[in-house]
Amino acid sequence: MYTENVIDRFTNPRNTGMIKNADGVGTVGNPTCGDIMKIYLKVENETIVDAKFKTFGCAAAISSSDVAMDLIKGKTIEEALKVTNKDVLNELGELPAVKIHCSILAQEGIQAAVEDYRKKQIKKALKSIKD
Repeated sequence: MYTENVIDRFTNPRNTGMIKNADGVGTVGNPTCGDIMKIYLKVENETIVDAKFKTFGCAAAISSSDVAMDLIKGKTIEEALKVTNKDVLNELGELPAVKIHCSILAQEGIQAAVEDYRKKQIKKALKSIKD
């Protein structure tokens, strides 16, 4: 049912946890299956220097989250936004058809964290203009 890579990522995730004072945080979920992903970004000079996740869900959701973090580390914000669920699937090897939504959640989680990062950057810029 699951590839060795999916099982490995589920049993030995490399990127779990949270980042204190994260520059961007995105939370996404699928009410139908109950998977919830929270993604944390640390950004320096528009480059993601660290990415962590906390996921409540199945093996496919946790594995997708873990792989997605590897795919965006070291990338610029713009490059991270180009990471798709297909990239996650290619890295995992394969997911059962009924679990592909987990890779889509990972993509949406990245987008939500980047959106949060951008909102925070706008707030900082507006605050510095006021000061």
